[in-house]
Amino acid sequence: MTDGSTSADGAQPPDPSPVAEALPVIRRPFDPSDDEKRKLAAGTGGAGRKGTRPAAPPKRPASEQRSPRAGRQRQPVTTPTDALPTTPRSVPSSSRSNAAARNVLRRLVQGEAPPTQAMSIVERLAGSPYANPTIQVAGPDAGARKALDFALNLAETMFRYGAGALEVETSIIAVTAAFGLDHIEVDITNQSVIINYSAKDQTPTTVLRVVRSWTNNYAGLTAIHRLVSDIADGGVSRTEAAQRLEEITHRPKPFPRWMVTAAFGIFSAAIVAFVGGTLLGSLVGFISCILVDLVSRKLGEWRVPEFFSVATSAALVTLIAMLFWWLQVPITPALVVVGGILLLLPTGRLVSATQDAINGFPVTAAGRYLSAILVFAALVSGIAVALVAGAALGIPELDVFESTGNLYPWPVVAALTFVAVAMICIAEQTDVKLVVPTSLVAVAGYLLMVAAVAAGVGYRLAPALAAILIGALSRVVALRLGAPQLVVAVPAVLFLYPGLSIFRSMYMLTTESEIASDGALGLFNALTVVLAIAAGVVLGDNLARPFTRKLSTDERQRNRRR
Repeated sequence: MTDGSTSADGAQPPDPSPVAEALPVIRRPFDPSDDEKRKLAAGTGGAGRKGTRPAAPPKRPASEQRSPRAGRQRQPVTTPTDALPTTPRSVPSSSRSNAAARNVLRRLVQGEAPPTQAMSIVERLAGSPYANPTIQVAGPDAGARKALDFALNLAETMFRYGAGALEVETSIIAVTAAFGLDHIEVDITNQSVIINYSAKDQTPTTVLRVVRSWTNNYAGLTAIHRLVSDIADGGVSRTEAAQRLEEITHRPKPFPRWMVTAAFGIFSAAIVAFVGGTLLGSLVGFISCILVDLVSRKLGEWRVPEFFSVATSAALVTLIAMLFWWLQVPITPALVVVGGILLLLPTGRLVSATQDAINGFPVTAAGRYLSAILVFAALVSGIAVALVAGAALGIPELDVFESTGNLYPWPVVAALTFVAVAMICIAEQTDVKLVVPTSLVAVAGYLLMVAAVAAGVGYRLAPALAAILIGALSRVVALRLGAPQLVVAVPAVLFLYPGLSIFRSMYMLTTESEIASDGALGLFNALTVVLAIAAGVVLGDNLARPFTRKLSTDERQRNRRR
């Protein structure tokens, strides 16, 4: 039995078998109907109906292929309703939160990223008086070697006048940057300076200078500071800078030699009264320190090493005090010796060494600390020689613990502090206009120390607090007057050093062995206080830097007007 339908090739379809008729037909929702199947088989399916595919158009030759139209958009693809769910294209907010959490965890556990490039050497000037210098952009001229030689002469002069390693380094960087040498490396040790200039596509040049002599000339150091400031402002040529440096090195010191000798004696007299000595004790201290200065000058002319010169001076001042005490002059020998010991202490060296150690110059700091330790050893040796000589002369042992305390009220002691620091400024050949401001800074530190002791801080921490204030005020005063901070801080901090404790400890070290251990412990405590004072000066300088940036700018403007 047929229904009159034929296949595409005209053959009759086979009759369905009885088994096929008995089985039910399972139809899925998206399967085509029988009528659609027959039309598809005949090739006449409607192209516009849903679920049918239109006949493919004939292909064009390759030469007639047209490029796709710009802006043609793809039609959205319809998904059957019963198909499996697909991953959405947009990430939910929870997934974004998980990604952020993974990024935070990755930053916590991963190592630190390496730096992309080396730090520019000009960045070392940040915080210094030469920050943001005028840099020559046209490049160095043919006289680059002359600029290097000038920088070496400048560094040597600064070291010889007592500057710290950080100040020397920043001065070299500011000068070379102002002269157009932007490929500079500087290496500074205890007594040498190395500068390497390696310009692009040029042969590197390395120059070295060793410093073999030192002198007290804070006025010259102040003049060099002003010269570097003028160079950093771009208003000084290399030729003019070399002429000014030559004038500074040949300029006479502000105070004559006889005035320096008198200043040593007056300082000793003021310090003896400061620690509680009598008028006779101050007079003996005045005489002994004048003799010590004369002897030291003669030993310097004979080129005697510093160790033996300091030992001789310590022995002389101790033996003079013992002789006056043996003659029953109403003095306290320990207090008289303190005035001479404070003069012999390497105060500037300790402050500079501590500053170098904190600022990242360990080699320079180690060398200066070693030389300071040698000075302390020379003091111990000189006191020991004086005690042995006194025992040979029949002088009885001293009572180093005898002390009556301050005999004068604090206003008088503050005036003695002012006089003592002013005399040290003269001895250090400080610029004349810096003598009074430096002394006032010292008086402010003394008043803070008195207030701290009255508040129960203690005799060990109070000098460190006073040193912090002195370091901060020294930076302000130095920037106001166009000088480095060290020039003001070193003289102003000298009265804080525990000279009496140092002498007592050294005396116990050189006497009977039963109390030698006590002397060693006392000397260790005294040196701890000394280092705390030096560190306090450096800390005060760093604490004052954020508040003195405007002062640095004002100083640069004053330099431009000059």
